[in-house]
Amino acid sequence: MKKLLLILALAFPVLTYAQKKDKTPSTYDLLIGTYTKGKSKGILVYRFYVETGKLAYLSQIEGVSNPSYLCVSKDNHFVYAVNEDGKDGGVSSFTFEPNLGQLKLLNKQSSEGADPCYISVDEDRKNAFVANYTSGNLTVLPINKDGSLQPVSQNIQDQGKGPIADRQEGPHVHIALFSPNEKYLLYTDLGTDKINICRYHPSDEKPLSPANPASISVKPGNGPRHLVFSPDKKYLYLVQEMGSAINVYKFNGGDPKEVQSVGMLPAGFKGTNAGAAIHISPDGRFLYASDRLDASALLVYAINKETGELSFIQRQLSYGKNPRDFAIDPSGKFLLVANQDSDSILVFRIDQATGKLSLIGNKIDVGNPVCLKFTTTE
Repeated sequence: MKKLLLILALAFPVLTYAQKKDKTPSTYDLLIGTYTKGKSKGILVYRFYVETGKLAYLSQIEGVSNPSYLCVSKDNHFVYAVNEDGKDGGVSSFTFEPNLGQLKLLNKQSSEGADPCYISVDEDRKNAFVANYTSGNLTVLPINKDGSLQPVSQNIQDQGKGPIADRQEGPHVHIALFSPNEKYLLYTDLGTDKINICRYHPSDEKPLSPANPASISVKPGNGPRHLVFSPDKKYLYLVQEMGSAINVYKFNGGDPKEVQSVGMLPAGFKGTNAGAAIHISPDGRFLYASDRLDASALLVYAINKETGELSFIQRQLSYGKNPRDFAIDPSGKFLLVANQDSDSILVFRIDQATGKLSLIGNKIDVGNPVCLKFTTTE
C-alpha cells in the first residue's frame, strides 16, 4: 500500500504539469495597425479573451506614422511595422512586452520605396522583407541582434504593366511571404499580374535570388494581392484584388501549379469590389477571405484536404465599410474583422462544425484599422 501511495505521489505532479502545459491559453494580445490620417495615432494593443470573444484596451504607441502592416517575431519580443508614407516610405522596429502589451520604438529605416504595405521577418530574425506598393519594388533590411533594423541591403525592382490602365500602369508589389520551410520567398505584383518566386539564402549579403520558375502569371487584370499556405504546406492560396477571385495552387516545392480558381462575387453583383485578406483556420478545414468596397463581405470556404480545392459555404456581410483585414484567433473560435472606413473592429464566432460566421456583438472603435495580428501573452 505504501508503495502504491508513493507511486501516486510521484505521478501526480507530473500529471498536473502535463495538464497545465497542454491547456489552451485563455488570453492573447491583439496588435492593430492603422492609418494615422484620422482618429488613430499609431499602433494599439488589446487583450483578447478566448472564452468570451471580448477585448480590453491595453496600450497605444503614438507618433508612428501610418503603420498599415505589422509583423511579430517568432520569439514574440519584437514587432516590425511599415510606415506607408508615400514616396518617403519607412520601416519601424519595436520591442514588445507581451505581459504588459507594451511597445517601445527601437529605430526606423527607409524602405527605399514608395508606400510600403507589407512586411515579414524570417524565423531566425536575420532579415526583414518589405513590399513597396507604389514603386513596385521589394527590399531587404538586415536585423541587428537587439532587434533594430539596418539600412536596406537588397532592392529588387519589378518591371512591366497590366491591361487595366488606371491600376496597372506599372508594377505594384503587395506581399512578401515565406514558404513554410523558408527556402522560398514569394511576392505578388498587382501591376503585372504575377507571383514572383525567390530562393532565400539567409547568410548571403543579398539573400534573395530568382527561383526556377522565377514567376507565375494569373489572368490578366485580376491583380494578385495576398497569399496563404495551407497548414499541411502542400497548397498555396491567392486572393486577387481586382478580380475578386481565389486561386488554388499545389506548391510542388517552389513550382506552383494551379488546380482551381473560384470567384468571390455573387451572381448579378453590381458595384465596386476589391479582394483583400485571406486566412485559413488553425485546423486547416476552412478558408476565409474578405472583399472590400461595395462588396464589404467575408467569404467562407471548406478545404478538401486531399485536393486543396475550395467549396463555397457562406457569404457574410462585414457589418462595416471596407473590411481590409481580418484575423482568426489562435484557438480558432473567433474571427475579428477590421472595417477600415467604419473605424471599427467586430467579432464573429466561428461554428466549429461548419466554419460559418455569426456576429456576436463585441465591437471596439479604432480609427482606420487595417492590420490585425494575434500573439501570445507570454
